Amino acid sequence: MPVPVKTDTTLSSSVELAHAAAASIAEAGTVGEHIGFVMDGERIGTHSFVCTSRAYRGWRWAVTVARAPRSKTVTVCETHLLPTEDAVLAPEWVPYEERLAPGDIGPGDVTPYVEADPLLEEGWEATGDEDVDRMAQWELGLGRPRVLSAEGREVAAQRWYDGEQGPSAAVAVKAPAQCSTCGFLLPVAGVLRSTFGICANAWSPSDGSVVSLDHGCGAHSEVDIDKPAPETPPAPMLDDFELDPA
Repeated sequence: MPVPVKTDTTLSSSVELAHAAAASIAEAGTVGEHIGFVMDGERIGTHSFVCTSRAYRGWRWAVTVARAPRSKTVTVCETHLLPTEDAVLAPEWVPYEERLAPGDIGPGDVTPYVEADPLLEEGWEATGDEDVDRMAQWELGLGRPRVLSAEGREVAAQRWYDGEQGPSAAVAVKAPAQCSTCGFLLPVAGVLRSTFGICANAWSPSDGSVVSLDHGCGAHSEVDIDKPAPETPPAPMLDDFELDPA
């Protein structure tokens, strides 16, 4: 356990020297009151002053001073502007590949390659699922080195089901019927066909999107609106006994 360094009276009393050092590099009037002194080692310590700049709220000026053995002359080693616990700091830097989110990719953007992506697997790898293995055999040698893994399919299916093309979307909740009975539904191939299809109705807000079979909208092929009865205006009546002032 390190032995605490005894406070050096000569260094701790050099407040004016430290204040002048901070003021020499700071914006005029932004070095505030002295808020403390700590020993950093033998014959070396740091004075702290409030930073009053509005742009650096919660920061402090730190001036490190030192002296030679048996000398009473104090010299300034370095001066810094350091954050305190209340300082306003920039957000922690996040690597590009971790910063991207769905919807961020635009024209010309490229996502980083993920070598060990748990959502993908080798296109030729046998999974034991007949539909998946048939697709993998078809892909072998045709240009796709990797296909969706079981985890990848599950993640995608859950995302679609929970999204705007799932059963909980506002348009689906108020729909008169589900997509499973709509003539505009295109079934998908593979293991997802029991849960999803593709909407091919130009009038639907989900046109061209993957929809769950229990999704729905007002453009269902088999529903109709309640047609109001035609309006029949009353026949005109002619009163021969009415006088026309004109």
